[in-house]
Amino acid sequence: MKKEHIAVTEALKLNIPTFAMVDTNSDPSNIDFPIPSNDDATKSISLIAGIITKAIEEGLDERKRDKEEEAEKEAAAAKAKADQPEAAAEDKDASPRRERTRKVAVEAEAGTSAEAKAEDKTEE
Repeated sequence: MKKEHIAVTEALKLNIPTFAMVDTNSDPSNIDFPIPSNDDATKSISLIAGIITKAIEEGLDERKRDKEEEAEKEAAAAKAKADQPEAAAEDKDASPRRERTRKVAVEAEAGTSAEAKAEDKTEE
């Protein structure tokens, strides 16, 4: 990390968070996220780079899933909102029908009782 001090200084000036592999011969005080490891061995560099790459891919996949879920929720809400006026229109149409049905039922009931009363009077 001694060789990369210029990049670390520039990142500090620009407020860019720094992640760095830090060996025992390096000063980690200027690094935001030091990763203790052997920064000279290619195997450790490959391992750390692979883990970071995998974490980035998982994060991107998760973000993609979240966006898709959000889009599905918005589409469902829009569909529900679009269906509401139709349901309200159906209720408006159904309400007079219900009222007419109720009136017919009341009239039929009243008519039946009137007929029964008329029959009762005839029998007397």
